[in-house]
Amino acid sequence: MTSLEIPVRAAVRAAGLVDVPAVVRLITRSSAGHSEQAQRAMRLVLAHHALEKGQVWVAERDDDGTLLAAAIWLPPGTGTDPPGPHLKSVLSRELPTGRSAADPAFCLPRHPFLSTVLKAAGPDRSTPYWTLVAVCAPDETEAWDRTVVDGLLAPGLRAVDDQDATAVAITLSARHGDQLRHLGFRGPRQVRVAPGASVWLTTRHALVEAAA
Repeated sequence: MTSLEIPVRAAVRAAGLVDVPAVVRLITRSSAGHSEQAQRAMRLVLAHHALEKGQVWVAERDDDGTLLAAAIWLPPGTGTDPPGPHLKSVLSRELPTGRSAADPAFCLPRHPFLSTVLKAAGPDRSTPYWTLVAVCAPDETEAWDRTVVDGLLAPGLRAVDDQDATAVAITLSARHGDQLRHLGFRGPRQVRVAPGASVWLTTRHALVEAAA
């Protein structure tokens, strides 16, 4: 299933390549300090990493297709590991300086920030966990509706629960982190990643752990 109808005049669907620019714009609208190179790197990582290795879901308003929120899911081993040869080649070719875009609010696979903050927040690196990057449009009321958030995260959570895995969510606001509590996420915990820039981390432990 690639589409899920939900109330509040919104629909959740699996994202494709055509959605990558809009998702990047949503991220840059929700946080500060994004250079043009950082935005280019985000587009490359979404297109050549997240869409291929994980899941990307978007929620959009029914009547005009406005993007309200996005959820980027990376399965165990793909959120903090160095990029593979293909992605490394793409980044080197498309980013002339040969450096990763050290953007504080988005997790590039070879950026050391991600592994550092995930380790600080848990879970144990020996336990498989999914990485979730969740972002809502800051100026769209429907984006913050609980039904929209639940519908957006439901497909990824099914995959996580099928593996009895832990999930670590990264949100760009404390408010969005709070919205994940009823889904089993605990926190959120603020992590300052650069002057004037923070993300919020919250962990949802595997169902088998929660039931123990």
